[in-house]
Amino acid sequence: MRWVRAALVASLLSMTVAGSAAGQEVAECGERASLHVLVTEESGALNLPGATVVLRWTAEQVLRPQREPAGADGRFSLCVPADASGATVWAEFGDDSSEEATLAFEPGTPVEVHLRVLFGDTEPGRIVGRVLDASTEEPVTTATLSLVGRPAEVQTDRQGRFALTGVPGGEHLLEVERIGYASLRYQVTVVRGLSTELEIGLVPAPVAMEPLVVTATRPRRLEVNGFYDRKYFGELIGGGTYFTVEDIDRRRPLRVSHMLADAPGIRLRCPGSGFRDCWVESRRASGGFTPGGCELSAYLDGSPIPVRELDTLVLPAEVGGIEVYQGAGELPPEFGGYDARCGAVVIWTK
Repeated sequence: MRWVRAALVASLLSMTVAGSAAGQEVAECGERASLHVLVTEESGALNLPGATVVLRWTAEQVLRPQREPAGADGRFSLCVPADASGATVWAEFGDDSSEEATLAFEPGTPVEVHLRVLFGDTEPGRIVGRVLDASTEEPVTTATLSLVGRPAEVQTDRQGRFALTGVPGGEHLLEVERIGYASLRYQVTVVRGLSTELEIGLVPAPVAMEPLVVTATRPRRLEVNGFYDRKYFGELIGGGTYFTVEDIDRRRPLRVSHMLADAPGIRLRCPGSGFRDCWVESRRASGGFTPGGCELSAYLDGSPIPVRELDTLVLPAEVGGIEVYQGAGELPPEFGGYDARCGAVVIWTK
């Protein structure tokens, strides 16, 4: 992918940059605030034409999030809605995005924000697992593991466990060696920001049999607790909304409640200005929609918690999966109960 991104940057540099801003004309916003966004790549040296600017407004009335294209010079401007006191804004460009920025508005005042899109493998991955004797399934201690072409190497402990950290995303050739065993080379794919788990069976040197390698990249907590089964059948019948760690990495939310607000029928309730001390609620009550909202039940790793304390108990970087159910009719039995008429949000950590 590195040569693809290099070609992308080269093509952007060769474009003729126009001076007009995208979006609404803001020369006359009257008493309303105006917003001016500049989208660049990480260093700030290259503007990104056509990048998508995403805005989620803070207002007394529920305002739909906006997705607007930046202009040929990577800029976007608009007049802020009259009742909006703040917004969370970020930019997306292809499969990459910027970090979020939280803004506050004052009537008649322009607000400028610079969004830097993070390209490439900014977060390294890990390779973790165990090395076992393929014949006896006993742990193999002091086996040496390394990636071909990289100087770092590690050895297995008494339980045969190992961890290679700081591994760039992509294809790597893993080499495993131990006196008394046949050497093993195995092609492994590492995803940035995730752990790739391996179980490696080394064959004793005199025994003629093939090496054994089992690969898994799903978080084990989610597998054990049925997240992927509920996600499969929920998406099949249209029940519930599900976010994986890839969705969270792409969105880069400041708080977990910001991610939950992307689910259909869910609203973000913020008592003060800005996006602090917020919680999520369903717009659906037992008989239909209600202007006042309907507070969701919340679970963290299977245990019930107050939904208003969710942002204080877990950070987005700690989350491996999210399930959102709008009402009692969508809820799996394990998350039902007398207080679940409004639905539930279920958070699983990595």
